Amino acid sequence: MQFELGDIVKLKKKHPCGSSEWEILRVGADFRLKCLGCGHQIMVSRKLVEKNTKEIRKKA
Repeated sequence: MQFELGDIVKLKKKHPCGSSEWEILRVGADFRLKCLGCGHQIMVSRKLVEKNTKEIRKKA
């Protein structure tokens, strides 16, 4: 899988706000993701993101 800044990823588990879609703000060994439901930002390891991604929507 190829991840780029601005892509929208749909993860297996939902965020407590109910959204399962996240925007990628930083790519590297760790990813910074922003929840599209509530705007909360988290840092997650690349391994976890790759394992839990259902689909990727490329930026327009």
